Order: sequence, then C-alpha cells, then structure tokens
Amino acid sequence: MIEYKLQKNRFGEVVAVTIIGQNISIPFDPANSDAQAFAKWLKDGGTPESAEEGGSVTAEWVAETIARLLP
Repeated sequence: MIEYKLQKNRFGEVVAVTIIGQNISIPFDPANSDAQAFAKWLKDGGTPESAEEGGSVTAEWVAETIARLLP
C-alpha cells in the first residue's frame, strides 16, 4: 500500500507529496498522472502524513486538493 507525506516549500506552502519509503516526490500539478492518482487516493479516504510532526491534515485541505488536481 502506498503512503504519502506532505512537503512544504520554503514559504510554508504544501506543494508536493513524497511516497513514504521511496525517493519519489510528486508536485501538485493537475497534468501529472501521479498527482491525479494521489487525488484519487484522497477521494477514496486516504489521509497523508502532515509535513510537520504532530500536524494534521484538514478535511478542507483534502477537498481543495481533490478539486485542484482532478479534472
């Protein structure tokens, strides 16, 4: 099973995800098929690890990300 962890840029914005256990970073680009697969995973109920230890991922962020990445 694939698990994801969010990545922030230097400005603190979540801009990508990392596949945990692999050296793969997926930018949030709607044209990227891996980003679309991540959005489908979210839509199916997946929850990524927060970019910060002890942080949380809100339902609002999930909904916005799905809407931004899926056509």
